[in-house]
Amino acid sequence: MSRFFFNNRKQLIDEAIEGLVISAPHGNLVKLDTDPAIRIVARNDWDKSRVAVISGGGSGHEPAHAGFVGKGMLTAAVCGDLFASPSVDAVFNTIAAVTGEQGCLLIVKNYTGDRLNFGLAAEKAKSHGLKVEMVIVADDISLPENRQPRGVAGTVLVHKIAGYAAEEGKSLAQVRALAQQACDNLWSLGLAMQTCHLPDYMEETRIKDGQVELGLGIHGEPGASVVNTQNSKILIDNLVKSLQHSAGKGRFAVLINNLGGVSSLEMALLTREVAHSSISEQTDWLIGPAPLVTSLDMKGFSLSVLRLNDYFVQALNAPVETQGWQKPVALKPLKKLACQPVLRQSEYKPSENALAAACITAITDKLIGLESRLNALDAKVGDGDTGTTFAHGAHAIAQQLTQQQLPLNDLPQLLLCIGERLAVVMGGSSGVLMSIFFTAAGQHLQKGSTLIEALLNGLTQMKHYGGADLGDRTLIDALQPALLSWQQHGIEASVHAAREGADRTADMHKAGAGRSSYVNKQNLVSVPDPGAVAVAEVFTVLTELDNK
Repeated sequence: MSRFFFNNRKQLIDEAIEGLVISAPHGNLVKLDTDPAIRIVARNDWDKSRVAVISGGGSGHEPAHAGFVGKGMLTAAVCGDLFASPSVDAVFNTIAAVTGEQGCLLIVKNYTGDRLNFGLAAEKAKSHGLKVEMVIVADDISLPENRQPRGVAGTVLVHKIAGYAAEEGKSLAQVRALAQQACDNLWSLGLAMQTCHLPDYMEETRIKDGQVELGLGIHGEPGASVVNTQNSKILIDNLVKSLQHSAGKGRFAVLINNLGGVSSLEMALLTREVAHSSISEQTDWLIGPAPLVTSLDMKGFSLSVLRLNDYFVQALNAPVETQGWQKPVALKPLKKLACQPVLRQSEYKPSENALAAACITAITDKLIGLESRLNALDAKVGDGDTGTTFAHGAHAIAQQLTQQQLPLNDLPQLLLCIGERLAVVMGGSSGVLMSIFFTAAGQHLQKGSTLIEALLNGLTQMKHYGGADLGDRTLIDALQPALLSWQQHGIEASVHAAREGADRTADMHKAGAGRSSYVNKQNLVSVPDPGAVAVAEVFTVLTELDNK
């Protein structure tokens, strides 16, 4: 099954280019109207008084190449079909359209189709009296023995340096020399855990779960090797080691490129890993994380390192008017600002109580052990994090117990302490609701009520602030019957009531509150609410302790 939004496969690239030009933030792009088979995006403010800088290649790598057209970078980009080099005529028409007396530089990624089509177009343009030079970017280091390394994400840095030189008014020879110098000091390496999806093609499952391919191509070509981990630190260290081996000594700019399908959260984490890796000591500037040269929706990323000199630093930091370029940032240590909490933790005196300690240990162990099971249930009816949320809370309380920080022999204060801690460490609505439950119960217990009366008061306050009630397919469907059974028949009766309540949620095909209320009812069939399941398991533990 295709995973691709499009109207007509034949019109896909033309329609995408139209969208790109329409959305250009500086309003400085135009699609040249020539032959329908030729797709050229160019600056509409170009006066041919400087050296033109042209690049291009197959589409599917956006924002490359048209996203880098604009003042300070490319003069024009020639766009081929999906992962296919543009034709000789398309490249020649691009050269003819934007090249003046100063000539033009072609920046070409090192793929056979691009070399041939751009090369022949250059020769054709020369025969018409135009000055044309070409540089070939070959920054991929994934196959050390390959005599023709591929051009990948580092190409964008060559665009930037050549574009800056052209904007300064340098000659064609100077612009070419600087672009070639950039190519000679540039190395890239990438990896992915999932290849890209093309329109009208079945999904490929070449890469197994838990693995990544190192050095796969930006068209989905198989990688150079397979790595049996998806650990971010290990993967970054592997890439950095190879890049440092190739690049050697020097000061670097590091480009962190999203190949298209990695979430912003993951890219931020990968950036953190780069900042803590061995190459950080040689890194002056970071570019990204951002999608710069992508491979449609490939779940992967790449790193590119450019050995710096003074001119390159100026070129990289010069302002541009493009859609895709990312302004470099200086790599510096994490900035921190000391800040005192607005609300200080309630004061209490830690104390010992063996029964309370055993109870807390049993409950926290149970919730930590349920993490995967509850997450799996929540993935069907919510956002898949219930188990992790409860486990976070359990870990925090267990840690306080281990560090002897709890007032175990003062039950009202213990409940208040637990409520206060859960509000800090448990995310989402669950943390707030459980904090309300324990806090209200602790306060009621301080007034002289029994434990079960205090817990029922906590339930009342939870329902009041949370807006859920019995029958709304939440943890209340297990908690309320359990507490009422405890009050009427003793704690042993509570576990049966809690289990029945949790089981009943599987037959509730509509949720009245909580995350499940946003889920289609078909997804709820036969799946119990994970919060209710957690409650039932806790009451099972309490009953077992009571029997001992």
